[in-house]
Amino acid sequence: MSRLPRGPEVGMLGSPVVIWRGFVASPCRLDCEVPMRNTIAVAGALLSVVACAGGKPRQDANGADAAWELHRTAIVVDTHSDTTPRFEDPEWDFLQRHDPSDGHMDLPRMREGGLDVQFWSIYMGQREGEGRAIREALQRIDAVHRLVDQHPDELGLATNVEEIRKLVAEGRIACLMGVEGGHIIENDLAALRSFYRLGVRYLTLTHSFHTDWADSSGTGRDLEPLHHGLTEFGEEVVLTMNRLGMMVDVSHVSDETFSDVLAVSRAPVIASHSSARAVANHRRNVSDDMLRALAENGGVIMINFYPVYIDEEANRAADAYYQKWGRRMAEIQKAHADDPKARAKAYRAQTSAHPLPQTSFDVLLDHFDHAIVVAGPDHVGIGADWDGVPSMPVGMEDVTFLPELTRGLLGRGHSPEVVRKVLGENLLRVMAEVETVAEHLREEMSAESAPSHP
Repeated sequence: MSRLPRGPEVGMLGSPVVIWRGFVASPCRLDCEVPMRNTIAVAGALLSVVACAGGKPRQDANGADAAWELHRTAIVVDTHSDTTPRFEDPEWDFLQRHDPSDGHMDLPRMREGGLDVQFWSIYMGQREGEGRAIREALQRIDAVHRLVDQHPDELGLATNVEEIRKLVAEGRIACLMGVEGGHIIENDLAALRSFYRLGVRYLTLTHSFHTDWADSSGTGRDLEPLHHGLTEFGEEVVLTMNRLGMMVDVSHVSDETFSDVLAVSRAPVIASHSSARAVANHRRNVSDDMLRALAENGGVIMINFYPVYIDEEANRAADAYYQKWGRRMAEIQKAHADDPKARAKAYRAQTSAHPLPQTSFDVLLDHFDHAIVVAGPDHVGIGADWDGVPSMPVGMEDVTFLPELTRGLLGRGHSPEVVRKVLGENLLRVMAEVETVAEHLREEMSAESAPSHP
C-alpha cells in the first residue's frame, strides 16, 4: 500500500495562535448538534517545536525514518470519529482536503496520516418522540453506506477482522460503525439486532446521561446514580451483543456500570474513547483498578485525545471558558435549533474569535504510557474523538499528525512490537475474540434448542 509521507506544508496554514492560561489555542469549528464537538488549527511557527515532542525521530542504518516505516506498515485503527454527520451534507466533499480549522478528517488527510481503519460514530443526543432516535441513526448509517458506495476504490465497508485485513491489503480504508449511546436503540433489542445487520460493530452503552437500563458517568458534571449500574434489561443488552458479535463499549458509563458489564459479558469489552484517570482525574476516564479489570477481561482501552479529558489544567481552563461564553453558546443553540448548518457556522465564528485551550503532546503520551504500564501493552489503542471535540493537543491537530504518535511512543522507549499493537493490532485481536465468542454462543444455543432423541 502506498502512502505519501507528511510534507512540511501540513498544519502550516497560518492560523493565528493565542497563548491563554498556559495553553496554545487556535480557531476551531463545530459541526454537531451540541456545542463543542469539533476542531482547531495551530500556527506553523510552532510545528518545529512540537513535531518532535515525543523524542527525536529514529533512523535505521540507511538513514530512513524508522517511525514512519513502522507507521506505514502497521494497520492503524481509530475507534471513534464524529465526522459522520458531514456525510449527510451535500456541500461537504470527503475527497477534498480541508483546512484543519474546518474539521479533523477527510480522505486526503486520512491517507496522509496513514489511517487504515476508522469506526464512524452514529450519534445523536436525546430525542423526544418514539422512533426518532432510531430513524436518525438509520439516516446516519445510510450516509456511511452511501459514502463507501460512492468511493469504492478508496473505501470499503468491513464487518469483521478478515474483511478489515483484506481491505487494508488492497490499499482501501476499512470503514466500520459504532452507535454512541444506548438511548439510540430505544429499549428495543430488535433495533440493536438491526443495527448489527447494517454493519454496526460496537454500541456505547450510555452517552452523557443515563438510559432506562444503564448509568452514565456524566461528562461535564457528576450524575446521581439511577440504577447503580445495569438493570436486568441492561444485562440482556450486553448478552445480546455477545451473541451477535458486537463489541460492548464502556466509554461514558459509570464505574458501577463498568463493573456490571465486566461481570456479565462473555466477551472482551472496549472503551472506545477514554483515557487514564490517574493522569487526569476526570469522570470520563478509567481508574487503575478499571484498567486492570479491563485487561483481565481481555479488553482494550482506546485513548481519547481531548485536552479537557487528559489534562486537569485544560479542564479548569475550559470551565473558565464556558463560564465566560456559555450564555453566548446557548444563544447560538436556541437561535439555530432547527438549522444545524447555520448553528455550526455560528459556533465556528464564536470559537474562531475566542479559541479554546489545548494541552501538550507529551500529556497525551503520558496517558498512553500509563495505560500500557497498568493494563499492559496488549490492552491499549487509539480512540481520538476526531471531530467530536473542539480542540486537540498541540502537535495532534488533525489526523495528519498520527505518525507523530508512533514517533512519540518509540521516543518514550516502547518497542516497535508494542507500538504496532497499540496502533491497531490490539483492537483487531479483541474484535476477533468477540467474533469467536459469538460463534460459540450460537453453537450453544443451537445445541440447547435441538430436539432430544431417546
